[in-house]
Amino acid sequence: MQEGRSERLSFWSVASQAAVVRRALGYAVGVGAILIAINHGDALLRGDCSWLRALKMALTVCVPYLVSTLSSVSALRSQG
Repeated sequence: MQEGRSERLSFWSVASQAAVVRRALGYAVGVGAILIAINHGDALLRGDCSWLRALKMALTVCVPYLVSTLSSVSALRSQG
């Protein structure tokens, strides 16, 4: 049980490193903007931006952030 807790702490300590957060934010902005344009571009051009669509766009940006963070943490933890 204690081992699982220390792994979680280790994950969060790596995930909160400045370099990991900076890299993930960069991917979130770049990839998130592309995904928003693909998935919501027509609605944005029509001016159709409800609170629900805005929430979906925010979640769209979260996906590349999470993928980048998980990938970075996994790579850094496997190094040592």
